[in-house]
Amino acid sequence: MSRRWLFGAGAATAVAALLVTSSPASANAEAPTAGAPAKVSNKLFHAWLRRDRAAAAKVATPSAVQSIFSYAYRAPDEFAGCVGNTCRFIHTSVRVPGGLNGLLMIVSGSKVTTVYQSRHVTKPAVVAKHLLTAWQKGDRDLGLEVATQKVVATLFRTKYDPKGVTYYFQGCTKETKGYSCAYSYDGGAMLMHLKGSVNRGYDVQSISYLAD
Repeated sequence: MSRRWLFGAGAATAVAALLVTSSPASANAEAPTAGAPAKVSNKLFHAWLRRDRAAAAKVATPSAVQSIFSYAYRAPDEFAGCVGNTCRFIHTSVRVPGGLNGLLMIVSGSKVTTVYQSRHVTKPAVVAKHLLTAWQKGDRDLGLEVATQKVVATLFRTKYDPKGVTYYFQGCTKETKGYSCAYSYDGGAMLMHLKGSVNRGYDVQSISYLAD
């Protein structure tokens, strides 16, 4: 992975300054809220910028701390606010895989309980399995870690039925501009079309279906 993606000490100072006056990510998004979730999420974010796990542990669960400290890309440079108990930190100058565009934190009371992140996944099969798992769990944010918003909207349009057809992973094959990873089921197949690179990471950018 290129060093320009990596988190650096110099970036921490710049990001900290930017977050003070940041604004919502999109005019079309719901208005972000202030209050406890914003304070808690920012405490975790800044503890991470300082690489201070002890401080992070005071405002987040162990799994949330582990997740944010495993983030592969450089730190997001804008606090996009909170909607309810969901808070976002986004990139404005770096393109990352998936539909999260950075970090998404779920806050409960005085702690961040879950951190979703744009993931650097270099194996197409792992991306495809991650997305299917997210659909099976009914977790859109988990899906957005490795797929675009359009793909997640398409896939989650139908709720996964654990008592319905079984999906069998058939592997991934090279396409002109990426990979196609297939799941077969009784009556057809679902194809996840991935783009990206080992350096940037892969994500699912479209889905198609085949009928028997």
